[in-house]
Amino acid sequence: MNRENGTGYAAEDLDDTFEQDLHNMIREGTGGIMNPLPGSTVTGGGGASLGVGQGNNSFTGVDLNSPQKGTAPSPSVNVHANPSVGSRLANTRASPIPAQQSPSDVSPTGSGFSNPMAMGGGRGDQGTTTAVAKARLDSFKNWSISTYKCTKQMMQEKLGKASRTVDLQLEAQIEVLRDTQRKYAHILKLTRALTNQFYLVVQTQRSLGDAFGELAQKSAELQEEFSYNAETQKSLCGNGETLLSALNFFTSSVSTLCNKTMEDTLLTIKQYESVRLEYDAYRADMEHLTLAPKDAQTQARLHEARSKYEAQKEKFDKLRQDVAVKLRFLDENKVKVMHKQLLLFHNAIAAYFSGNQQALNATLKQFNIKPKAPSEMQPSFLESQ
Repeated sequence: MNRENGTGYAAEDLDDTFEQDLHNMIREGTGGIMNPLPGSTVTGGGGASLGVGQGNNSFTGVDLNSPQKGTAPSPSVNVHANPSVGSRLANTRASPIPAQQSPSDVSPTGSGFSNPMAMGGGRGDQGTTTAVAKARLDSFKNWSISTYKCTKQMMQEKLGKASRTVDLQLEAQIEVLRDTQRKYAHILKLTRALTNQFYLVVQTQRSLGDAFGELAQKSAELQEEFSYNAETQKSLCGNGETLLSALNFFTSSVSTLCNKTMEDTLLTIKQYESVRLEYDAYRADMEHLTLAPKDAQTQARLHEARSKYEAQKEKFDKLRQDVAVKLRFLDENKVKVMHKQLLLFHNAIAAYFSGNQQALNATLKQFNIKPKAPSEMQPSFLESQ
């Protein structure tokens, strides 16, 4: 049971000096508080309560409704002013930090107000979301209009109802490039087939040489004949592996030229053709508005169409120049690469089938090709099936 001090309040309730002074002041029965703090209220009688401030900074004093032992409740209470209590009320109102606020939300001055940046965060996020949504809608609108114009232009070109911009010299070079790529791809396919088939021949020669060598050891009467054939097959197998190294180098170089260098140029050509279609679509739109009646609305649309046409024309001219430059460099690179590779292919094939092992080895040294060991040879396409 809590120990009482004769006033009707527990001892632990009087630990706070402010409440102790207030309780002593009430017991003296003197007059009311003079000059109360703004926003503070004091109520006497059976329902008396003390409130300081409003909102989150409110302070609740001693509950006067609780029964006091040994003292009869009085119908009214008069309170005298106490300067020390007034100053404590002011300090109490200014200093505490509400419990629900985190330290990060308190201003550096210790006033207990929330961070203005944190308070305005929701409004800023809403504005950012609205701006992003508006930008996406505008982008989708522009994309839809451009797609409609390009589709309409493409269909009219196929039907012969619209004209297209044509650079005859550039179009001829592009067609030559596409035809060259098709032919080089066909050569690459045949060379790979030859390499795979020749790889099988070399493997068969190696197995046949091993079989002749084994029979030479077990057949005394045919030992010399089997030995000659075993040595011949092993020699052919060695020369075949050297030729395979040259063929693999040839197919690798042609594949890079056909599938990477030419394909990169063709990718730029595809971008050029797409921009050309878009350029023609905006050109046709501007020409249509030019022939329309000259009212205010049409003039505004014509000005906007002319601006978009100029932007597309600049983009189209830039890509056309890029395509012309890439075609020129590709042609020079193609000549250099194929001159080297065709010379390698001819010398290697001729040296192998003529039985000139020294010329075959000299060809590989000339093109800095290192013969691969049998274990490093790539398996054929037929063996992988």
